[in-house]
Amino acid sequence: MHNLDFYFDCSSPWTYLAFENALIQFKNQPVTVRWKPILVGGLFNTVNPSVYANRSNPVPVKETYAQKDLADWARHVGIEIGSPPVFPVNSVKAMRGAFIALEQDCLVPYARAIFEAYWRDLKDISQDEVLRPIVASLGLDVFDFFVDITTERRKSQLRENTDELVRRGGFGSPTFFLDGEDMYFGNDRLQIIEKMIKN
Repeated sequence: MHNLDFYFDCSSPWTYLAFENALIQFKNQPVTVRWKPILVGGLFNTVNPSVYANRSNPVPVKETYAQKDLADWARHVGIEIGSPPVFPVNSVKAMRGAFIALEQDCLVPYARAIFEAYWRDLKDISQDEVLRPIVASLGLDVFDFFVDITTERRKSQLRENTDELVRRGGFGSPTFFLDGEDMYFGNDRLQIIEKMIKN
C-alpha cells in the first residue's frame, strides 16, 4: 500500500481539479490519500512571493491561455469553475474547518462543498453565512464548528501543515508526496503519480 500526502487549499481552482481527479484516479488503486489542509497564502508569503507580482503584472497572452486551459480541464473533469468576484479569497476559516471534517471522517464531502461554493456558486467562502449551511449539511454542530475554528489548536494545525510543506520544498497547491519525499506539484502530475503507483 502506497501513501500519498495531498497538501491543499480550497481557494485554488487547480487544486479543485486535482481533488476530483484524485478521487477518480486512485479509487481502486493501492494508495491511501492523506489529506493535508494548508493556507496557500502563507506559503506564498514564505517561499513564493512571485505569485503576487505575476497577479499584479500578468502577461496577457499567458493569462488568456491559462483561462482556456482551466476551462478545458474543468470540462474534462466534469465540474464547473467560474470566476469568483472575490479573488483571492481568505480561506483560513474553511481550511481550519477541514481539520474538524478530517476528525469527523467527512473531509471529502466537506472539501467538495467548499470547492463548489467558491468555484461553482461563486460565493465568498470567508463568510460565516456561506460556511454555515455547508457545515449543517454534513451533520456537524454549527455552533461548535465556529467556536472550534477560533481555537489555538486549529490555528496551530493549519500553521504546522503549511510550515511542514515549506520544509519539504513545496511552493503551492496542490502538492503531493508519494511514499515519503517524492514530490509532485499540480493537477497534471496525477497521471504520473498513478503510473508510479501501478509500477
